Amino acid sequence: MKQDSDRAKQMEEQKKRIDSVLNQIEHRVVVFSGKGGVGKTTVSVNLAYALVKMNHKVGLLDADITGPNVPKMTGDSSPYRSGGDSRLIMPQVKDGLAVISIAPLVPEDTPVIWRGPLRSGTIRQFLSDVMWGELEYLIADLPPGTGDEVLTAVQDMHPQMAIVVTTPQEVSLMDCRRAVNMAKKLEIPTIGVVENMAGLICPYCGKEIDILGRGGGENMARQMEVSFLGRIPMEIQTRISGDQGRPMVLHEPESKTAAAFTEIAANLKALFK
Repeated sequence: MKQDSDRAKQMEEQKKRIDSVLNQIEHRVVVFSGKGGVGKTTVSVNLAYALVKMNHKVGLLDADITGPNVPKMTGDSSPYRSGGDSRLIMPQVKDGLAVISIAPLVPEDTPVIWRGPLRSGTIRQFLSDVMWGELEYLIADLPPGTGDEVLTAVQDMHPQMAIVVTTPQEVSLMDCRRAVNMAKKLEIPTIGVVENMAGLICPYCGKEIDILGRGGGENMARQMEVSFLGRIPMEIQTRISGDQGRPMVLHEPESKTAAAFTEIAANLKALFK
């Protein structure tokens, strides 16, 4: 009985810390994907930097505990620093973006073989014990699917917006619809869709080739009565930049991909007005 009472007290104290943190964050956004491989983390990282370039204070929470790729894509895997209190953690700051991820806390190439409650507990700790400070936007890069971590992040973070990332073809849209419906069931006030990999831009002639089709995400958003935020083309440099930790928005600002993210960030901001 005492153990249960202590556990309940700890959970209540953690909830109060989370609420205190969230009170300093104006806009909270979660990035969903119904399935893996649609470029969710690429979208999260470049969207966050697009907002930074618009002079906003932005944080990025890597909530994909078993596949934490955000530090790789931002180019910073340095160890975290304590925030004075041994419990508190200072986020990494890379090119003006505050980032937290489990990646720097585990050895490289080591799998995170944790059950759902432990993964969910880590997300809660990232919300309660990270010194985010005052932010205009906190973006959470969630794992694919509709599992425990997604539910935990939404219930504890209380996001005002969910962004669902899809590619244009039907096999991706099937799972994307499930993610949209989950966001609706969780009563997230605003839901937006981003269509990624919408046409390969030929590096030689500049023409777009619709390898995966085109317009599927926009049509689905219209049918499901949610907002369509924009589409992002496929460029070879996007893959290279991600591998090198050099986000397109920062390091290829004249690219069509960077322009697409700038437009999506503007559309996101407009939905908060």
